[in-house]
Amino acid sequence: MRDTTAILLVDDDRYLAESMALWLEEQGYFVQTAGSLQAAKLAIQAQTFDLLITDLRLDDGDGFDLIAHSKKAAPSCEILVVTGYATPQTAIDAVRAGAFDLLTKPLIDEELTLAIDRAQSQRLIQTENESLKQQLDRRFGMENILSHDYRMLKLFDVVDNVADAKASLLVTGENGTGKSMIARAIHRRGNRRDKPFIEVACGALPDNLLESELFGHVAGAFTGASNNKVGKFKLADGGTIFLDEIGTASPAMQVKLLRVLQELQFEPLGGTETETVDVRVILATNEDLTANVAAGTFRQDLYYRINVVNIELPPLRERVGDIPLLVKHFLEVSMESLNRKIEGFDSQAMQVLQRYSWPGNVRELENIVERATLLSRSPVLTTEDLPADMVRGETPTHSTSQRPAPTVAGNRSASEIAYSISEGRVASLREALEEPERQIILETLRMFQWNRAATADALEINRTTLYKKMKRLGLDDPRLQFAN
Repeated sequence: MRDTTAILLVDDDRYLAESMALWLEEQGYFVQTAGSLQAAKLAIQAQTFDLLITDLRLDDGDGFDLIAHSKKAAPSCEILVVTGYATPQTAIDAVRAGAFDLLTKPLIDEELTLAIDRAQSQRLIQTENESLKQQLDRRFGMENILSHDYRMLKLFDVVDNVADAKASLLVTGENGTGKSMIARAIHRRGNRRDKPFIEVACGALPDNLLESELFGHVAGAFTGASNNKVGKFKLADGGTIFLDEIGTASPAMQVKLLRVLQELQFEPLGGTETETVDVRVILATNEDLTANVAAGTFRQDLYYRINVVNIELPPLRERVGDIPLLVKHFLEVSMESLNRKIEGFDSQAMQVLQRYSWPGNVRELENIVERATLLSRSPVLTTEDLPADMVRGETPTHSTSQRPAPTVAGNRSASEIAYSISEGRVASLREALEEPERQIILETLRMFQWNRAATADALEINRTTLYKKMKRLGLDDPRLQFAN
């Protein structure tokens, strides 16, 4: 490390500076000296240094002025103060000004080299932290939102234009389209990027708990409130707060939110002291707020207050061209996390993915790719690695139109069940009976709260047979347990 470490040594005692520089050069450091405040500023302007070692008393100025100048002009340069007039308060003032450490004259060789090594270690840590921060910015920035769709590209321009805006932003779109990612990208690209980003799922909490979550509460505000609690608005002070599922807010909560958005002031639950914050508010919903306003379930004044800039995310089914790009990205992520090697989906499987309606949008696609990567035994993913219901809704490879999925056998005749005609193709008996079988098993699983042993007994089949049928019919996906 020493042969690459550049040190600027500043001291108005020329003989002391030259002697110290010579000794440091013998230790393997590159050293440049400066005898005044002005000379040191010129040196910092002309060259990059890893470490600044300076006295506090200079002929033409104060060492604190040099510290302030260095922190502004060369923030990555660590600062070590060396002085013969040190007091405990001097040390405190130097560290507050930006110095890493303070040493007193006369110097001990080992003490100086130890301080330099510690300063360099600190610089490396800061460099690594900056690298991690840049990776985080890429993770949540626009670089991670993949799309070639022209509407998404225009949306990216909007995000850049509003990144520094103080006005509230409304992000709309179906579940799974990436509203949270857009909100984080706006925060990361704006001037509040170094401040907190706080996310609140408004639909996950009842009204009284949501108020406490947003605005905090004082001790005794309600049963169980034994201590004061700081709310999310206060925690987001100086940064961004993201309110997801805003369409679920009750009328009473809407009134409170309107005041906060207008005045950036609120009182904690049960408290009387008014809090003032500086936050940028981003809201999101998958509901049609215009229809909600017309129906009287959402306040019109709040709607106009939050709808200053509306970013509407298109569903995945309307940007099919992005599916191969997204699949490639999700495959790379899944292979890394699961430590598996997958070449990709074959052409038939990709056709299935591109013709599917994607009610869960990008989030559903990510889960499907991860599931296929986890369960596949081959490096090439095929339709067998996709959920059965997705594949059944896909057109045969020789047909250009989609064959309707068979419906539950209710009013259909036996011949209709056995032979489903589509583009001249006769469906097999097994194909025709798959959907009724799937519906019967699914309803029985739901009846017994997904207890497979009870389901197998009710259907009068053994559990092994049930497991095989569930896998073949796409009923082994755990997300089905939580679907309506």
